[in-house]
Amino acid sequence: MKVLIINGSPRANGNTSIALKEMVKVFEAEGVETEVLQIGTKDIRSCIACNKCAETGACVFNDLVNETAPKFEACDGLVVASPVYYASANATLVAFLTRLFYSTHFDKTMKVGASVVCARRGGLSSTFDELNKFFTISGMPVASSQYWNSIHGREAGEASQDAEGLQTMRTLARNMTFLMKSIALGKEAYGLPEKEPFARTNFIR
Repeated sequence: MKVLIINGSPRANGNTSIALKEMVKVFEAEGVETEVLQIGTKDIRSCIACNKCAETGACVFNDLVNETAPKFEACDGLVVASPVYYASANATLVAFLTRLFYSTHFDKTMKVGASVVCARRGGLSSTFDELNKFFTISGMPVASSQYWNSIHGREAGEASQDAEGLQTMRTLARNMTFLMKSIALGKEAYGLPEKEPFARTNFIR
């Protein structure tokens, strides 16, 4: 089992990292391999809807997105994490995920997704919903915890004082591990769900 973790925070050792490190400890104890990518300070532009990826199988902007694509394909689970800015995820992370999901054409069905959000106070649930949409449009089950996958802290290190938030992260990692292992067993026994031809409907007359 392998989990790819995308940290969208521009602070490598900030509160978002505290949440992710709590998860990594559980993954390692469960025998799950992890890789953390820190992208919050990278210069990543968003999708321009050129659709070149449909021809080439890769994004036209040859940067960290294309480097990450094979890691995404190989992993069993994906964790995306962000601090909250104006009740939304870091724009760098959103740009990265938009291009990563759109330009990769491998089947993402039954890869497990989990989002983690960190804020001083508010905007957590809206950011959580925003990030989960990348999973649900791709046939990826979303891992849940004992609460929404959030932790609180403003100044560096404050998240370590959020006992409930840290417990939420540990529970999320355990639940995600169980889900990935269960899906692997299910795929062996039953295969993946049948897919119908995509019925695209455009409401333009």
